[in-house]
Order: sequence, then C-alpha cells, then structure tokens
Amino acid sequence: MCEACFLARNAFLFQGGKTLKVILAKDFEFEAAQWLPSFPEGHHCRRIHGHSFRVTVAVSGPVDPVTGILYDHARISEAVEPLIALLDHRVLNEIAGLENPSMERLAAWFWERLFPQLPGLYEIVIQETSKTRCIYRGDT
Repeated sequence: MCEACFLARNAFLFQGGKTLKVILAKDFEFEAAQWLPSFPEGHHCRRIHGHSFRVTVAVSGPVDPVTGILYDHARISEAVEPLIALLDHRVLNEIAGLENPSMERLAAWFWERLFPQLPGLYEIVIQETSKTRCIYRGDT
C-alpha cells in the first residue's frame, strides 16, 4: 500500500501530521480488610474495616499507526492480576510494604511493582469508596 493510501485509511490516528497520543485505562477490583495504625486512638480508620477496592491502571503513549492501538489490554491484566490475587480477601496490613495501607501507600505499592512491567505507565487510581480515591503518577 502506498503511503498516501495508508495515511488516508488511518487518518483518524493522526492529528496535524502527528501520531495520536492516548491514555488507556483498565479497572480491577478486590476486597480487603485494613486498619490505619498511624491514625489517632478512637479514629474509625484505626479500627479494622474493609473496602471493595477499585484499582485503575492507566498507560499513556502513541497509538501504533499499523495496529491502531497503544498496546493490548491483556498486557495490563497480565501485570496487575497477580497483584490483585495477593491482596484479594486479605488483611492488607499483613502484606510486606503495606503495614500502614492508606490509599496513598497502596497506590505507590502498585506503581513500584507495575512500573518495570508496563511501558508508559501513567497513573494508578485507588478507589476505596464511591466518593474517595487517590491518584498517583509516580514521582513526577
């Protein structure tokens, strides 16, 4: 296929001659118990409690003009699902690195483990209720 034909068929991938850059996000869920030992005595978060956590993992980068995608969603699942399995139906405080498992610390925990595996890792979102979430974008 000539270059003009290729560009015509894939024009949606280009904006002003530049390759389209996207953020691709995938959600995961797990159930876990926790307590926050750094909170003051009497605070409800210092007592053991549970959440239905949602973890959103987002990667960013240019869309491949040949495949039309940033990369296969399965790559994200392959990296994240083993971590979810470690956390699901567990007490987070008992997991190395999560002795004080705030949303902020949990987001950084995921980042530290996913950054080497997911090129273009953009952000980790930890949502512990329908109204509260933490967004972490590495050390930027």
